[in-house]
Formats: sequence, structure tokens, C-alpha cells
Amino acid sequence: MAGFNKVVNSYQEALAGLEDNMTLIVGGFGLCGNPENLIKEIKRMGTTGLTVVSNNCGTTEHGLGILLFDKQIKKMVASYVGENDNFEQQMMSGELEVELTPQGTLAEKMRAGGAGIPAFYTATGYGTPVAEGKEVREFNGKQYILEESVTGDFALVKAYKADTYGNLVFRKTARNFNPLAATAGKITVVEVEEIVEPGELDPDEIHLSGIYVDRLIKGDFEKIIEQRTVRASQTNEQGA
Repeated sequence: MAGFNKVVNSYQEALAGLEDNMTLIVGGFGLCGNPENLIKEIKRMGTTGLTVVSNNCGTTEHGLGILLFDKQIKKMVASYVGENDNFEQQMMSGELEVELTPQGTLAEKMRAGGAGIPAFYTATGYGTPVAEGKEVREFNGKQYILEESVTGDFALVKAYKADTYGNLVFRKTARNFNPLAATAGKITVVEVEEIVEPGELDPDEIHLSGIYVDRLIKGDFEKIIEQRTVRASQTNEQGA
């Protein structure tokens, strides 16, 4: 029982109990919404043999990619494998086990895991390598495959704002996988930009209840962007 006040004061305290060969559910979409300082702390700890369930594995130099660089991850369950040269090299050499999962299926695996649902049927992936070795059933004349849910020893999450009870507010794209990931961890650790006192958040703006959160830490973020694209200047558009 984490108690009402979930705030911890150091990253060592935030990740206490994380050990080799554990499974981590990590929020984020690309580098957006990454719990970047928690990931850096795992790099510092040197924890190895990790199974990581996340939308992607960051880039070569940022996000979860820094754990790949040190070969701390043994298996990735992800829906996207681009943006990271180490990912490709380690997968092709057999150093890294990869379970490529359709994006919606990955999200539902987290949601179902957090809801205590062990498995579900989905039509996504039927007739493709994704379905190999999985149970198939027909419902209303359509084929579905059985997908198992996921849970982790730790869930690592980035939120925009929280109160000390762990009630969370996410911002824009960072709301994509983070709320789902938060429900699927035995121990859920949240890195947040701002922490306020209970009662300061409008109940209608809270996206996830603090009942899912065990530890909360305020971080400072670089907010790296993988590929920055801007429109041409007005001068160029006019050909001047």
C-alpha cells in the first residue's frame, strides 16, 4: 500500500526494487511523453536482462534507445522499430528478441492487463505472421485471434501534472500510451512536470486516478523531438 502521498524525492527511491530480468511497461509515443529521467536512472543502475513493452524503443541516442546502446534490454514488445540503428543491428544479429505487435493490439494488451483481463480476441493480425501459433475463433462469420494481455513488474510513465495523491493529467500526444501503461504495472512510477496539492486539480481534468500510482517524482525534461519539420518561410513560399 503506497499511502496517500505518493511523492518521492530521488530517482533511486523512485526505482527501488527494480532488478535484472524484470518486465517494464513504458509509456510514450516516439520520444513524446517518455519518462526520460527514469530511463536515464535505469541506465545508471546498469540493470540488465529487461523485457520492455512500449510503443517503440526511442532513437539511437534518446529515450529507451540509451538502454539498448548498453545492451540492458533482452526483449522488446513494440509496434514500431524505426528511428534506432542499434535496434536493427541487435535484432538482426539475434542479440535482441523482438515481438512486433500491431499498435492497437499493444494498447489493448496494456488496457486489458490493467483491468485484470488475461486475454482478448481481435481481428487485427489474422492471416499474417502476427497470428502464427495463436488460437483462432470465428465470431459472426469473421476470424479473430486470441491475444494475451501484458502486465509489468514496473510501469514507467510521464504525466504533465499531478497532485500528491497521484491523480494525473496528461497533455496532448503524451496521453496516448501513458494512461494505459500506468494501469499495467505492479509498481507504477510516474515522472511529472508539476506537482500540486490535493484539491488544486479540477476533478474533470484528471485523466487517471491516483489509485494506480505508487510513486511520483517531479522531473526536468529536455523534450527532444525526433524529426523537426517546419513549413517554408513566407519569403521562400513567395519565391522572393
